This record gives sequence, structure tokens and C-alpha cells, in this order.
Amino acid sequence: MTVVGIGADGWPGLPEPSRTALRTADVILGGGTRQLDLLPPEVTAERVPWPTPLRPAVPALLAAHAGRSIAVLASGDPMFHGIGRALAETVGPHRLRVLPHPSSVAYACARMGWPQEDTETVTLVGRPLDTLSAALHDGRRLIVLSAGASTPAEVAALLRARGYGPSRLSVLEQLGHPESERSLHGTADDWPHPPGDPLNLVAVECVRAPGAPRLGAVPGLPDDAYEHDGQLTKRHVRAATLAALAPAPGELLWDIGGGSGSIGIEWMRVHRTCRAVSVERDPVRAARIARNAAALGVPGLRVVTAAAPAGLAELEAPDAVFIGGGLTAPGLLDACWEALRPGGRLVANTVTLESEALLAERYRRHGGELVRLAVAHAVPVGGFTGWRQAMPVTQWSVTKAGAEEQQ
Repeated sequence: MTVVGIGADGWPGLPEPSRTALRTADVILGGGTRQLDLLPPEVTAERVPWPTPLRPAVPALLAAHAGRSIAVLASGDPMFHGIGRALAETVGPHRLRVLPHPSSVAYACARMGWPQEDTETVTLVGRPLDTLSAALHDGRRLIVLSAGASTPAEVAALLRARGYGPSRLSVLEQLGHPESERSLHGTADDWPHPPGDPLNLVAVECVRAPGAPRLGAVPGLPDDAYEHDGQLTKRHVRAATLAALAPAPGELLWDIGGGSGSIGIEWMRVHRTCRAVSVERDPVRAARIARNAAALGVPGLRVVTAAAPAGLAELEAPDAVFIGGGLTAPGLLDACWEALRPGGRLVANTVTLESEALLAERYRRHGGELVRLAVAHAVPVGGFTGWRQAMPVTQWSVTKAGAEEQQ
């Protein structure tokens, strides 16, 4: 199967190897008439639009055209936020020959004069708008892949809501088309343009408004970044907890007793491929976790409204587990330890003597590290200043033996 990238410039913009692959194909699969109509009459292959949803239909489509030469027409670079990934994961990369075209991001950075390696790409195609929130940092340059004509105005509205109204926006339409390419400019605060061409992307130069909250890129966000009812792992303890959990790209966390969701949220903010499940038995708090996740740019956080350990039974095995509440629930620690992947980390925090005794017993059994975290804040004492001690937190952290160590 040959996957051919094509741009808004159509057939004239294709190099000869891509043209040859399309001329010699028996059937061409493409993303609807917009792409397939870019081909000239000299391409005589049967033209088949992709169905929706695409991924489940791939095996049946390939079976229907078995024995024929298949070409796939894709937008830009098929392996950059494109169909190439779905095809490689479905049929295997060894069955693909990919002929890329310059991506829309490459065109956009060329038009803006931005080094591509210093520019972050955020796709909103098939993803919630709130995904953009995690990428907002003063002075950052972003390329936002649009889901349609309405995306630029939606991006502007989100920037205003998150305190980035002064950010400069450039909407680039039909990039690479010799006649239809167009750019629109403005700020999020007063975005003046109606919806235009659906084939667009948004270049954002992030500017934080005076007084807007500054959210850093490492764990330990300010406590007031969260909506909460007091059930919140406080900032300094949260930073220490995330350090012990040691998130890495692609890993999955179970956040047991989610409270306000802060541990799962900051785990996911470490890297866009980090995943988390927050298990919270209180439906009011579970809804609050979802709101916090959306506001802080990780709407993909999964919230399970259930009591642990019963609510853990159907979950994917985790790479790390955090237990912030319910330690004394019968069977909870055993269920989490059993589910944890070899080499995974378990971290549990408590402020009660009963749970502390339980953690001390597990420390004797499994080892790891048992620490007490104490934080004091300076507060007014009459006309002077003194220390107010927060309740100390006992933390047990341990790494489960890897498969090679268990043998």
C-alpha cells in the first residue's frame, strides 16, 4: 500500500514518484471528494472515499480490494497527525510505502518565520478544545490544527477565558494553494473575523494578560488553580508526591480517592501521552475533577465514579498508583499492589495514625521509602510573624520488582 501526501496545491505540487504511484494504482482511497477531486483525469484508478469512522473500516476495505494495487491519498505529511498512524497501527508499517508532502505545519512556520523545532503543535481535530489550555505559556508559539471553520473563533474565546486575551492570532487558510491561500490576523481579545475556509490552522503567539494566573510546567501548581472543597493534596506535598510517582511519557496512573483530581491532572500535564484514571466515589467530587481537568488542559483524564477497590476491577493495569484516601478500605492496598505492573511505582499519603500504621507494616514487608512531609507557612501573629504548621503527611513510596527480579 502506498500512502501519498498531497497539499492544497493538488496535482501540480506532487513530485513524480507520487504521481507515478497514483497513476499505476488500481484503487485510490481518499478523504472524501475534496481530496479525490484534486486528481486529474489521467489518474484512472477507482476512487473510494474513506468511511467514517475510519479505523474500524480499514480491514474490510483492504479485504474488499485484495489483490489490487492500493494507493491512499492523505493530507500533507501522512505520518504527522495524519492517516499514516492509523494505517501503520492497523496493517503494520512493513506494508506501507509513505510518500510525504510538506505538512501544513511546515508551511505555517515558513509563512510566520518561526523555527519549527521551537514551535509546539496542538491538534484539535477530534479532540476537545480544552486540550489547548495545557500549552498556554507566556511567550510560547503554537500551531493549532483546526477542526473546521469555527475553530479560530473558539480558540480566541478559550484564550480570553484562560487569561491570554492579548495573544496574537494568525489564521492561515488553504496553505500552499497558488490562488486561494489567505491569512487573517488579530488578537484573541477582539477577534474580528467571521468563519472562513474550513481548511485552516491557527498560529498563536501567547501573551498572558496582566494579573492572569501563571501556571508553570512542573508539578506543584498553586492550590487556587483548582476548584475544591478542601479535599486537595496541597501544593508542596503534591510536588513531592509527583516526584515519587516519577511520571514518564505513555504511562498510566491510577489516582485513588481523587478528591479534586490534582495528582492525576498534574501527572497528565507532564507529557501529552501520559494517561490517568481518577477513582472517586463521591459524584459531586467526580464532576469537580472533570471540570478541573478541562480547565487545566487535560480533558482526557478519565473519571470513574466508584468506591475502591471494587471500582478498579475493569481498569487497565497501571504503571503507577497514588492512594490519597481510603487506605483502610479492606483489600485496597492488596488490589493496587496486585494490579501494578512490574517496575511500577506505588505512592500512598496519609495524615492519620491508623493509616500510618498500615503503611509502616507495608514498608516492613515490601521496603521502599517511608517519609514524613511537614510544611509550615509564615502567618501574622499580632504585629509579628510566626509559623503555622500544617498536618504532617506520612508518605510510603515503593517500586514493584521488575519481571526479571521476580524470576
